[in-house]
Amino acid sequence: MILAVDTSLGTAVALVDDDGTLRAEAATTDPLGHAEVIGDLLADALAEAGAGEITHVVSGMGPGPFTGLRIGIAAARSFAMGRGVPVIPVPSHLAAALTHTGDGRFAIVTDARRREVAITVFDGTDADGLPSVVAETTLVRAVDADAHLAGIRRIDVVTLSGADLARVGALALAAQRTLTDDEPLYMRHPDVVVPGAPKKVGL
Repeated sequence: MILAVDTSLGTAVALVDDDGTLRAEAATTDPLGHAEVIGDLLADALAEAGAGEITHVVSGMGPGPFTGLRIGIAAARSFAMGRGVPVIPVPSHLAAALTHTGDGRFAIVTDARRREVAITVFDGTDADGLPSVVAETTLVRAVDADAHLAGIRRIDVVTLSGADLARVGALALAAQRTLTDDEPLYMRHPDVVVPGAPKKVGL
């Protein structure tokens, strides 16, 4: 089985067989509170999936907010380390694109907060059945999104399917392809920064 974990939007967990058949899925749509629910969702999905060996863990790499995305990636990596299995990093927008690949050129659009959206443009599938990226993910002001797309059909995504993320991972695994590196695609740096050295005070 392949386990997938994503916290780029809500919190999504799923297990599929290597042919993409769904074994179990658990999710919440709340864009916050990932840390509070990720453990229970993993436990529920594992119980529903039943017997079977997990051979790979797919980690959704964003785009997403700094804190939320880190929680899902950390959970995926920790689980994989505990089981001694490899992690497959997958851009989260590929999962959202998987079910729209037969409709010509289109854009997956997700909320990046602060009145901005994250946009990735796709066109069909490649030779391995994976969504074909024609314009990498970019951050755009929400009011400028349509002008930026210049007529490309937009698909606004508010929840992400863990099952589709796992299926993208399975396709990449079968094709022996690496879809992205281990660096998350954060939409911006965290607001909290490490304070600098204290200022010297004259006497």
